[in-house]
Formats: sequence, C-alpha cells, structure tokens
Amino acid sequence: MSLRAYLTSRVFFLQMLAALAILAVMAYLFFHWITFTTNHGQEITVPDLRKLSAEQAEEKLAAIDLDYIILDTVDFRPDAPKLTIVEQEPKAGAKVKEGRKIYIKINASKYTMVAVPDLIEKTYRQAVPTLEAVGLSEGTITYKPYLGKDMVLEMKMNGKKLKAGDKVLKSSKIDLVLGDGKVTYEETIDTMEVDSTQMPPLDGE
Repeated sequence: MSLRAYLTSRVFFLQMLAALAILAVMAYLFFHWITFTTNHGQEITVPDLRKLSAEQAEEKLAAIDLDYIILDTVDFRPDAPKLTIVEQEPKAGAKVKEGRKIYIKINASKYTMVAVPDLIEKTYRQAVPTLEAVGLSEGTITYKPYLGKDMVLEMKMNGKKLKAGDKVLKSSKIDLVLGDGKVTYEETIDTMEVDSTQMPPLDGE
C-alpha cells in the first residue's frame, strides 16, 4: 500500500483517533495530579491575628493548617495590648496554601527608655523635630524673659528640670521653657553688669 493510500485509509484514521484519545487521557491524568499535589482551589484565608498572643495565634493557625514565625518585637504601641501581635504578613484576608508560614511582630511590654536630646539654645522649630526623632513630643510651653525669641532655655518633665542625656520613657512629653524675645540687648548687658558686681572679689583685689 502506498503512503498516500495509507494516509487516506480507515486504518490510519482509527489509529489517529486512538492516539488522540490516549493523549487526552494522559493530559487529564497529568492535570488532575497537578491539581491534587498543589491543592489547587483549596486556598486558605489568612485570619486576623492582631491583638492575639502568640499562643492564641498558634492555636488559631494550627486549626487551619497554617504556621507562624515571630520576626521581631516592635516598640510599645498603646493602642494594642502588650505582648500581642500588631503586624502580620500575609495580611488578614489573603489567600494562601496549606502549611504557609505567617510572619508576625509582637508589641513590646512597655516603652523603652530614650535619652533626652540637647535642646538648650535651640529654637522651638528645631527642638520639636529633634524630640520627635527620638520618640518624644512637646509638652507644655512656657515663656520667660530672654533676648532670643522662642529659644529653648529649660527642659522639664513633671516639674523636674531635665538635662541632655537624662533617660525618660519613649513617648514622654517634654515641657519646654522658651525665651519671649522681649528683653533688649541693652537690658541683657545691664543684667550682666549687675551680676558681675555681685561676684565676690578675687584674691588680692
């Protein structure tokens, strides 16, 4: 039988149909296996773990075949209970596969201590961002006579005078005493002269 006759014969078409059927069955089995091994269509919704303790989160995740890893402890946040979860990745509501690890961050148990920056003789506009940079904030603002307007003269907290380097709890409010700018240069010189006359004489004078 010639090749042309074979290609147009019934036997050739039956063999082609059989080959296509076998290929279709193999493709179906392959994709069915892929679906089974990857849990396709069986995604799990990540729960909201915020404000839960690590133990509570572990119990909640284990019930849906998920796990967790603690990444870090963040600075204390007053809007969340201490030692509870404040951040998670993936976020609540995300779709993940079985066994996926959820990365969490835990709220600290209290504020950390920070050093008071040196604000003396800085302007108010310089002092506020300097405080915020270390996690502090401005408290009550008062004024006293001084040549430099809005110049920081004193730092206080709860009525106690502070100096640069003193340790306070992060997020504390620092009261600032500023110059009112109402003292003239001449008044400042006069005050300095008065102060100098009140100094005890040096030996030999």
